[in-house]
Amino acid sequence: MIKMEGVAAFVAVTEAGSISEAARRLRLAKSVVSERLAELEREVSAPLIHRTTRRLSLTEDGAAFLDRAKRILDEARAATADLAERRGTLAGPLRLAAPVTFGRMHLAPALIPFLKQHPAIELQLDLDDRRVDIASEGYDAVLRHGPIVDSRLIVWRLATSRRLLVASPDYLEANGAPASLDDLSDHRGLFYANRGVADWRFDTLDGSRIVRTDAALVTNNGDILLDAALGGLGIALLPSFIAGEAVRDGRLSVLDVGWSPAPEFVFMAHPEGRRSSAKLRALAAHLKAAFGDPPYWNP
Repeated sequence: MIKMEGVAAFVAVTEAGSISEAARRLRLAKSVVSERLAELEREVSAPLIHRTTRRLSLTEDGAAFLDRAKRILDEARAATADLAERRGTLAGPLRLAAPVTFGRMHLAPALIPFLKQHPAIELQLDLDDRRVDIASEGYDAVLRHGPIVDSRLIVWRLATSRRLLVASPDYLEANGAPASLDDLSDHRGLFYANRGVADWRFDTLDGSRIVRTDAALVTNNGDILLDAALGGLGIALLPSFIAGEAVRDGRLSVLDVGWSPAPEFVFMAHPEGRRSSAKLRALAAHLKAAFGDPPYWNP
């Protein structure tokens, strides 16, 4: 009889790429994951993973077994979720990824009352600004801000998002305020690395226009971009959920260059073809209500 914990260990190892990372995700000792994997191989009478000192790889039998193993886990999780939903409770593991700055400033405060209301949910929240692969990295869903580029995802919009072209009063006093899109080329920009220096996109009567300027700073973290803008290093195009408070208290000024940045969204996405759980749907509804329409962070 194949044990579910062995199947879970096998899938976690293949998704994580290593036993150590799989153990971290499962919150188990590395030796426990290794033992469960070895026991599964004994149960199916076949090696499933090649182990070397540098990397792990699937055997031919392991590759054949992987899809079914994932389906077994999905069905077990769905069955557990269905039973919990029938009892009127939300329970079980939930693994999410979200951007660092948004997670710290807005997601975490919204999650706390939800988790207190549903104490049987076991949430693992990973804050990371890189674009994670939801399915292969074992996430139930991701929260993101910006354009949606992966057509394999089912997307739920949680909030509208404005981006604000901002600079500090000190910067504007020293360098002047741009009055048009063309004026921006005379200024230094602060850019989010995951979007690049072609990120300044504005909606005009002639369609979308990208403005490029010299970069004073390119970084993959919104907190650092905010600090750089507050410090007078240059002009930044920041989401209102990052810049809103600084705009309200006058530490940053919103620049009027005649046109508005292209609108975007804060959204939750989960893999296409995977049935969303009751707890994920409940969380999405909770976050949508907590953020508001328009969202509370807009200045």
